[in-house]
Amino acid sequence: MNFDNRFHQVKRSSLLPAAIAGALVVSVVFTAGAAAQPAGSHEKPDRPKPTVVFVHGAFADASGWSAEVEQLQREGYPVIAPANPLRGVSSDAGYIASVLDTVTGPIVLVGHSYGGVVITNAAAMTQNTNNIKALVYIAAYIPDVGQAAQVLTPLPGSQIVLPGTPGVPPTVILRPCPPANCGAGFDAYIDPVNFRQVFAADLPATQTAVMAATQRPASLVAFGEPSAFAAWRTIPSFALVATADNAIGTANVRAMAQHAGARIVEVNASHAVLVSQPNAVVRLIHTAAGTDD
Repeated sequence: MNFDNRFHQVKRSSLLPAAIAGALVVSVVFTAGAAAQPAGSHEKPDRPKPTVVFVHGAFADASGWSAEVEQLQREGYPVIAPANPLRGVSSDAGYIASVLDTVTGPIVLVGHSYGGVVITNAAAMTQNTNNIKALVYIAAYIPDVGQAAQVLTPLPGSQIVLPGTPGVPPTVILRPCPPANCGAGFDAYIDPVNFRQVFAADLPATQTAVMAATQRPASLVAFGEPSAFAAWRTIPSFALVATADNAIGTANVRAMAQHAGARIVEVNASHAVLVSQPNAVVRLIHTAAGTDD
């Protein structure tokens, strides 16, 4: 944001004692400086804005952050939203860590869904670990060391069902892919028939049909590979819990956020809260960046 700091000269009155005139000068200059910051500003004087790095999850891509990117760029934040490869925890986190290595200055690292697993590891793998100001989890997995995404949904609420689950119709379809590109030999997609209900029930059907058709699949390795790090143990963490999350499940997201000691905000939204409630996401980023007061 641009701030127009105007400093007014105060002429000393020859009728006033020098001490009183000096006090008036200090008072007027202080008032002018205080007034220079507009109401509702998310800027603190002389504090550089952190770079916000967005990491999307499975069944999505970086365009899901478009509204957040646009708003933060208007506010003067540097923003990067790289493509998450969705091939496996160690390789995905290694790639995102390489992006973080190129960033100078403080960083707020934001992950959605499986992207939460990735940022939990990438924050510990980057050469710039000391620059990570905050981890922000948006309807996201928050694993501890040794935990994989597929074992972090023990409570009711998740409607992501793989083929072969006894007695439950699958909501995920598998497509074969070259093992060199996806270690388990299969990519997972949410079945377009189930996409809106599972992923984005609070968005229009026409929009979710496009999202289903353009979703990026995840290798089965991504869900089964355990986390090697738990960066939230040393980095301040913030979590947005979507109260109508049918993908990971609201209770599961809340339990992980509580386990991590994250500062929690709850929003009435689907798992695709980054698309349906971008303002809520940006507000939490402001809080994590220390620019919400």
